[in-house]
Amino acid sequence: MHMYSQHFNLNRLPFENVPDPLFFYDHGDHARIRKQISGSLLSGRGLIVVTGPIGSGKTTLSQMIKSDFPENIKLIWMAEPPANSSDLYLFLAQELGVQPTSAEKTFVMRDIRNALLKINAEGKKSLVIMDESHLMTEDVINGIRLLNNLEEGSTKLIQLLLLGQEELMEKINRPEMAPFKQRIAALETLGKMNIDRVLQYIKHRIQVAGGTPELISDTGWEALTIAFGSGGTPRTINSLCDRSLNVAYERNKTIVDAQDVYEATQRMGMITDVFHYIILLNNRERKNQETHSPATGTVAQESTPPAVEKAQPAAHTVKKTEPKINPEVSNESLNIPEEKIELSEPSYDDIAQVIKAKYDQKSLMLSMGVLALSITAFVASIFFFCHRSDSSGVLDCLRNLLGF
Repeated sequence: MHMYSQHFNLNRLPFENVPDPLFFYDHGDHARIRKQISGSLLSGRGLIVVTGPIGSGKTTLSQMIKSDFPENIKLIWMAEPPANSSDLYLFLAQELGVQPTSAEKTFVMRDIRNALLKINAEGKKSLVIMDESHLMTEDVINGIRLLNNLEEGSTKLIQLLLLGQEELMEKINRPEMAPFKQRIAALETLGKMNIDRVLQYIKHRIQVAGGTPELISDTGWEALTIAFGSGGTPRTINSLCDRSLNVAYERNKTIVDAQDVYEATQRMGMITDVFHYIILLNNRERKNQETHSPATGTVAQESTPPAVEKAQPAAHTVKKTEPKINPEVSNESLNIPEEKIELSEPSYDDIAQVIKAKYDQKSLMLSMGVLALSITAFVASIFFFCHRSDSSGVLDCLRNLLGF
């Protein structure tokens, strides 16, 4: 067991990226598609296709399907598609315990059909699950179509479950794939979870691991809400939560808060708005410090930027007290530059005004310099013209210059 499991009093790691049916989130699209697939298998409808983005839980879903039919299903698992349809048939024959008399497709298919008839006569079903099916060649797709045509009366002899990324739909939607698409009994798509589902999913996995939602603080939940505001997939959610727990464990904290989530996003290279939430937390802390500063004896740290800070009268001694930063929102643990989130910094509007004034002043000085250079160049060009011409004086030179 990982050390952080013991640190947080968990029975097991809650956010492992492995297809563990114990952690299956039986809600939303996952629950609906699981029910749809189970119904199709029970009724013997044949070909089922499930697509979804990377890490959307397709493999975990297939593991649940396996657990739903533990006894009466002859399961054949393929981690990826074979190179061609011949390899597909030979693989299936071997898994069915058949030794084909010939490598020719016609004879292999005959032997596969006979084996499937025997399995069905025993009251069982055969299920082939092919993962990464978006990698199928057209030849393999055609082989799947022919397998789906194996029937005895109105009963499909073999059930086929194809799992793949969105690219699979691009192949299926090609005009030449119309015969294949027409034979699909169920076509489902796993999408991203919305933020409500994301939060419920995280709580579900923590509880399955023996923890409670209080393992994550209010600021931690807010940070996760921001990180997955546009939705998330189980794999990404697991990765971020696992990293967040690791960060909190490294800091010897018993609760995951906003900086732990932020640090986890940094380690993963995730681009989120959690940083801005940290800024907001620090601004709130600064305001609280200002509000609760004693009326006498101590003056809150100045919020005027150094560039426009006013000199204090020499007759008075002003004491500056360091803000008491809540450890849950400390800058040190985030490795964020002090000038970005220091509690004593002024508001962004004040800083913007100071910077704007500086740039306006610089722009004015630059414009005056350019104007002076232009005038100097113009005068120099007149003197050069007068020197090269036969003018008897300045007025005569100007007349020649103007063409009079």
